[in-house]
Amino acid sequence: MAVPHLSVAERVARGKAARAEVPRSSHAVFEPPPTRDDPIELLERQAQTRVPELVPIRYGRMMVSPFTFYRGAAMIMAHDLALTPRSGLTVQCCGDAHLSNFGVFASPERRLVFDLNDFDETLPGPWEWDVKRLAVSMLIAARDNGYRTKDQERIVLDAVGRYRTAIADFAAMKNLWPAPGFRSTTSERVVVGQRLMQATSDIFLGWLHIDSGLDNQPRDFYGRQLKDWKGSAEIEQMAPKAMATYGKLCGWTLARAHARSGDRIAIAAYLGNGDSFDRAILEFSNAYADQNDRDYRRLAAAVGSGELAAQTGL
Repeated sequence: MAVPHLSVAERVARGKAARAEVPRSSHAVFEPPPTRDDPIELLERQAQTRVPELVPIRYGRMMVSPFTFYRGAAMIMAHDLALTPRSGLTVQCCGDAHLSNFGVFASPERRLVFDLNDFDETLPGPWEWDVKRLAVSMLIAARDNGYRTKDQERIVLDAVGRYRTAIADFAAMKNLWPAPGFRSTTSERVVVGQRLMQATSDIFLGWLHIDSGLDNQPRDFYGRQLKDWKGSAEIEQMAPKAMATYGKLCGWTLARAHARSGDRIAIAAYLGNGDSFDRAILEFSNAYADQNDRDYRRLAAAVGSGELAAQTGL
């Protein structure tokens, strides 16, 4: 069966039509509904799929600060993002594109590369969700580091602005490869998503399905390089200028990942040349960072009351 291919002009029109239907300014809004799911209930639901002995350690790490809570709260934010405006343009999403999920690792050719490096949540989805996840993480980290409000805002605007300009740059390039579809297993989903988003993947990347293990249950395994040539940024040690530079690098990297799997021309047309989207995301980030603070306090109260068990210091 013939596969329709849109012309560049048609793809530009697609992006502009999405802008008319879902204005860029609409992304500024975050208004949790009265029926919003309790964050503790969501975390406990997720904990059912995890090793029970490790769950208190996870909660203990999330208790350290609003930023560490945010890092572990991807599922909570996914539920919130599902209610926010979306342009209708999809990409292969990281699903958890916070600033600490970028880092350096070795390529198969033994080159040190910087890229996204966590794909447990990867799925096709709205490109806006990854951008919002990254932008909010920049703001929360800047708050945690005690930066001035002016510096916090500049860091978010720089990161989102770099995403926008990078998408425009990638929109001018030709296609390199088609995006393959998915096969069947959860590990496979992660590996295919990682290969779509990363410029290069580590030499051990792969998946394995075992029909019956020691517990007589089928299991999917995700293989990757663990420690050799690995590196990540020390967020807590950054000065505001350094975090702004790092945020721009993350924004560019995320744009490249989205350009590889989505309609980069339509996304670039949607974003346009001005900074209205950037400022909308800044407003969203401030509102969501406040919500994250409330959710963090909810976790602390749950641990303090004995509702949840947390093991700290690890």
